[in-house]
Amino acid sequence: MILKCIIIDNDPLQRLGTLNIIKENISLKVIGEFSSAIESKLFLQNNQVDLIIMEVNFPVLNGFDLIDFCNNAKEISTPKIIITSHDESQAFKAFEYHIIDFISKPVNKNRFDKAISRVIYEMKITNNFQGHDSEHIFVKSNLKKRKIYLNEIKWIEALGDYVKLITNDKSFVILSTMKAFEKELPKKIFLRIHKSYIVNLKKVERYDSKHVEIEKIKLPLSRTRKSELVQALDI
Repeated sequence: MILKCIIIDNDPLQRLGTLNIIKENISLKVIGEFSSAIESKLFLQNNQVDLIIMEVNFPVLNGFDLIDFCNNAKEISTPKIIITSHDESQAFKAFEYHIIDFISKPVNKNRFDKAISRVIYEMKITNNFQGHDSEHIFVKSNLKKRKIYLNEIKWIEALGDYVKLITNDKSFVILSTMKAFEKELPKKIFLRIHKSYIVNLKKVERYDSKHVEIEKIKLPLSRTRKSELVQALDI
């Protein structure tokens, strides 16, 4: 699991120190650096961020104000938070906000890596609950997180850098590759029948050597996928 993270710190030396520690952690990818919480707001509204590593003491908009903004903004999927600060008096308030961890500056690499391990553990639990082991998944479409029940999905179609998810009553366009989206679906229910199509096996009404039919819509079936389809439907 690779987490997309941003650093927010008004001290350039502290920011550089945190960046150097992050570069040694193979589970993290820095996609943004900011000197204030205000600078990060627009970026968070337009980019998927898994983790924020930040100082909280800023003028105008402090770190806790930014957390409130993330929690209340519909277009943002709230990231995990690690706070780094010289001001240890902020630790109690930080945990009231249910952040992952509070690390006193200067940031120690071993201490930091332990915090990241906790982030990864919690995200794996969350992903399993929302994806493979539950009856629904969450998808981000039109800047909003949407809850989609698996039994309502008919098929998924590739659209370049996006996928189109077709449900019983509407469709959603999602920024994702087919390969990445396929991993979020339980294999016992969904099968990729073509490079551009994944189907809900429970929705398949009939098939032949070239097509799979769902509600009178014919979807292409790859020759190499037919045996997998037959086996999956028999099961």
